Amino acid sequence: MKQILPLLLLIWTGCRSPQSPDAWLPVCQRALTDSTYVYYTDFSRYPADKQSLPIAVFDSGTGGFTVLEKLLAMDCFDNETGEERPDGVPDLLHEEWHYLADLANMPYGRYADEGREEYLRELAVKDALFCMGTRYWTSHQEVVPTGRKLPAKIVVIACNTATAYGLEPISLLLERAGGPLRVIGVVEAGATSTLEGLDKGVEEAAVGVLATPGTIRSGVYERTLLALAEKSRPGLKLQVVGQPGYGLAEAVDGEAAFVDSRLSDFSADYRGPGLGEGDEEIHPQLLDAYGFDYSEGKAFIAYGEGGRPCRIQLNSADNYARFNLLNLLEKVRRQGVQTPLRAIVMGCTHYPFLQETLSHHLEELRGYTAADGSHPYQGLIAEDCRFVDPARRTAYECYRALQAEGYLNPQRQEGGLQAFVSRPSALLPAHCVDAEGNLTYDFKYGRTEGSDELTTVVVPLSAETLRGGHLERIGRLLPLCHRKLVEAMR
Repeated sequence: MKQILPLLLLIWTGCRSPQSPDAWLPVCQRALTDSTYVYYTDFSRYPADKQSLPIAVFDSGTGGFTVLEKLLAMDCFDNETGEERPDGVPDLLHEEWHYLADLANMPYGRYADEGREEYLRELAVKDALFCMGTRYWTSHQEVVPTGRKLPAKIVVIACNTATAYGLEPISLLLERAGGPLRVIGVVEAGATSTLEGLDKGVEEAAVGVLATPGTIRSGVYERTLLALAEKSRPGLKLQVVGQPGYGLAEAVDGEAAFVDSRLSDFSADYRGPGLGEGDEEIHPQLLDAYGFDYSEGKAFIAYGEGGRPCRIQLNSADNYARFNLLNLLEKVRRQGVQTPLRAIVMGCTHYPFLQETLSHHLEELRGYTAADGSHPYQGLIAEDCRFVDPARRTAYECYRALQAEGYLNPQRQEGGLQAFVSRPSALLPAHCVDAEGNLTYDFKYGRTEGSDELTTVVVPLSAETLRGGHLERIGRLLPLCHRKLVEAMR
C-alpha cells in the first residue's frame, strides 16, 4: 500500500473539490468502527488472495458501461509477458467483474445544483463500500442484505461527478484503514489523455469540457488539466472552457422528466432546458444552428405573437447533445477565447453513447452559415479537434495498477460479470416514490447526509430493473458489455 500513496496524493491534488475542505466523512468513520452499520467493512479480514477477486466498476447509472466496454476490449499488452504490445487477446479477458449502477440516486450531477454536495460525497463513498463489501440485498423488500458476493480487488469510479466529489474521501478511507486495494477515477485519466493527444508543436490550445453540472461546478477538470499541463507541458498556454451538460445524462438514462417516448405534446413535468439566454437555456436566436429534430415527438415547439417561438421542450438524447454542444461553442465565443478548440472532453460516462451525434453536429457547426452570411463557429474549431473519451486511459491505468500489485487473474477461462442496480426501498412512504417506482425529485434531492434511513438498496440487475431501452442501446453500442449482461441475467 505504501508505494501507491504518492500517486493517490497526486490524484487528490487534481480532483479536490473546493466545496469539500474535510474529506473525512461520518460515513467513513462508521464504515470502519460500527459493526452494526450496513456498510461496515473490516479490512483486517480482507481476502489475502487478491488475484481471483473481481474488478468493481460503479457509476450513477448505465453510462459506466462505456468504461466497462473499454476495460473488456483493451489490448495494449502481451498477456504472456506483460510487455506493452498488443497480442490480439483482450488484456483483462480472464478477470471477474462487478458493476454497480446507482440508478435510484442518479443523476449525480444535480446534487451540487440543489446544494447537496455532502450527500453526493456520501453516496460515492457508499458505492465504493458496497464494491468492497460482501453483501447485497436480494430484493428491494429486504431490510438487512442477505445476498453474498466477493469484495473487489480494485475499484474503478466510472463516473466523473463521483470522482470529483468522492475520490478523495474514498482514498482517505483506504489510507486510514490500511485497505489492501486501489481506487481509480476517470478525471485524471481524461485529462492525461487530452494533453497527450495535443500535437507537440502546439504552443496554445483551448479545451472544452462537456460534463454534468456537478462536475463543472467542482472545477475538477480545469484544475486537473492545468496542473498536468504545468507539469508535462510547461510552455503550453491552455484555456479550459466547461459547459454543464444540462439534462444530457438524464436523457441517456431515460429519466421521464427529461425524455418520455410516450409523449405526443408538452409535458407539465418537464425539467429539461427551455427558452432563454443562460448556459442551461435554449437560445431562441440559435434555433437554426441547434438543428433540433422535431419528428416523432423528439422535440416540441410552440409559437406566439409574430411567429416567435414561445415554448420548447426537448424529448430525445440526440437533441440534448446538440443543445449542449452549441452552448459550449457559444460560451467559447462569448469568452473571447483566441485559440480554437483542439479537444472536447466527454466528462460524463453517458456522453460516449452520443459521440456520433456530437461529432456530426460539430462538423455541421464548423460549416454553419448564419443569416448574415457569417460563419460564427468556423474559427472556434481546430481542424484536428477531437472528442476525448476518458474511458480508454482509465482502462490502461487499471491494468497497470493490477500488474504493479501482482493482482492480475491467472485463470485461463474468460471471466464473468455480476451486475447490481440500486432501487428505492419498499419501506419508503408512498409519497416518496412516483408512479414509475422511482424516488420523487423533491425527496431524492431533499435528503441530507448522516441519516440512518434506508432509502435505497442494491439488488442484482435484471430485465425488470434495467428497463427503459437501456439493454437495447447497450446491445447496439457496447457489444461486449451486452453479451456479459445477457449471460448474467439468465
